[in-house]
Amino acid sequence: MSEHKVKITWVNEREDFSYKGYDRTHKVEFEHGKSFIGSAAPEYMGDIQFINPEEELASALSSCHMMTFLFVASRKKFIVESYEDEAVALLEKNDNGKMAVTKMYLNPKIKFKGENKPSLEQLNDLHEKAHEGCFIANSVLTEIIINPIF
Repeated sequence: MSEHKVKITWVNEREDFSYKGYDRTHKVEFEHGKSFIGSAAPEYMGDIQFINPEEELASALSSCHMMTFLFVASRKKFIVESYEDEAVALLEKNDNGKMAVTKMYLNPKIKFKGENKPSLEQLNDLHEKAHEGCFIANSVLTEIIINPIF
């Protein structure tokens, strides 16, 4: 078991606190001094130059799948040379009419090196095991679609 702490800080520096008036920019701080500036998505009055929560979720899911995939591949003695993913999070109304990230598309492109390279069936099995073992995927209701690029 492990614990992961995040501190969010937002300060109102404007007189106008109407929906269109307040600033969405905030600071996200992690342990050991790591931080970034976040905002809402531009569609929700956020600043496009900063990371929004939907992008954070897409990043977390994609990164978790990759980390779990690397673990599973290493256990099967496949040597991964590179891993690339252009993930897409789809924000829309869910079955209850609430806005949610309903689908997440992972599009991993993986290169292997050495003589022991997985077959298509083995590659799909590696992704299935990675999905089943991904901590973040196991924590959300979002449908996660994995489309490996060959």
